[in-house]
Amino acid sequence: MSTIQEITAALPNLSIEELQHIEQTIHNLYRTRDVHIIYDDDYGIWTEHDQNLASAAVFRLLEKEEVSDNNANP
Repeated sequence: MSTIQEITAALPNLSIEELQHIEQTIHNLYRTRDVHIIYDDDYGIWTEHDQNLASAAVFRLLEKEEVSDNNANP
């Protein structure tokens, strides 16, 4: 079996159709393994992990804006 590094290195060389096939396969594995899925439809899934990453990104952006606003006020 390929290592994670080999798989990751191969991804940029795949066609869009191949990437979509891999993505669908991964989504099916999440469903089969009963990963904590928040949202699941024809477009894909949204897991707790996805939600946590998105929330962290939003909080980083808000903190950056807050620092920027504080630095703008003399």
